Amino acid sequence: MSSCTASGFCFQRLLAPSAASEVTDFPPLSRPGRETSTGRRARTGGKLTGWYIRLQNCTSCYIKGESSWEETRVHRQQDPASTTVRVGLIGRGIQKSRTPGMHEAEGQAQGMTYRYDLFDTAAGTPDDLAGILDRAEAGGYAGLNVTYPYKRAVMALLDTLSPNAERVGAVNTVVFRNGRRQGHNTDAWGFAEGFRRGLPGAGLDRVLLLGAGGAGGAVAHALVDLGARQLLIRDTARPAAEALVASINAHAGAETARVTEDGVAEADGIVNATPVGMLALPGTPLDPSALSPRHWVADIVYVPLATALLTAAAARGCRVLSGEGMAVFQAVRAFELFTGRPADPERMRATFHRLGAAGEVQA
Repeated sequence: MSSCTASGFCFQRLLAPSAASEVTDFPPLSRPGRETSTGRRARTGGKLTGWYIRLQNCTSCYIKGESSWEETRVHRQQDPASTTVRVGLIGRGIQKSRTPGMHEAEGQAQGMTYRYDLFDTAAGTPDDLAGILDRAEAGGYAGLNVTYPYKRAVMALLDTLSPNAERVGAVNTVVFRNGRRQGHNTDAWGFAEGFRRGLPGAGLDRVLLLGAGGAGGAVAHALVDLGARQLLIRDTARPAAEALVASINAHAGAETARVTEDGVAEADGIVNATPVGMLALPGTPLDPSALSPRHWVADIVYVPLATALLTAAAARGCRVLSGEGMAVFQAVRAFELFTGRPADPERMRATFHRLGAAGEVQA
């Protein structure tokens, strides 16, 4: 229930308090990445039974705040033990992502009513990241996955970050729980798990990483965790490469990573963490003629699975790893974060393959 005043303010009632409830104002809220608002609290016998949020010049009522006195949000988040789960994905150009299908099929296999929605800012969803989070949280979502181009921007809108998300500097999974927004990064673990299974025994003395964006950061930290002794980081935007080098060296020790303009000749293996090779951006991120059989080559692109880079590398005798593992295992970990239940990786992998029709995009 909501009522808008002539002054342009709007009150939306989330939970109906009794007629005897005391309704009083509380101080304005000011939080990085969110609107400043003034709200009303409804209490019955000293117990919180409902919240009103006032937004200036609103066109739709958003629900926001915390469970504390200063910032107040009704706890409509999903019970982790619930058999009804609603989650979603925020991104741009994600209509054919395989992630919703993997989650929904796994939820159904575990006896859940599992709904996975898309918030695609290239397909009608307003490009308002804060508003999307507010509406999803208010609507009882268990959480949201986040993909390009929002993995870094979303961090300012969260209450806490997991150690992994803070270290990587990007979030791809947001969990709504106990009135708080928790940011996680499952990409790093997803890549590492896929690498362990797909390229056992691969040399890790020197690894060339192509791409220093949000995905590149996750891959870089995963490679360090896997035992890489030195990372050579290459990006067309040198400042991005330098920032990632600084992050890696701060966590893993000086000289662990450095910027390079080439790096192929001195590397044991190469990882493509750029979008080059996707259906929408065909090609290779380096000259395949520089590859030799001593190299292993991994690509995080998964549509197509056989990218031009991997096809050329295999033809030159290299061991190769597609983006399948990272795509599946990041979803495995996100499912567990959303539901509190472990997922079956092989079942999710089978779904991934069933959804592998030509023309799909990744997220």
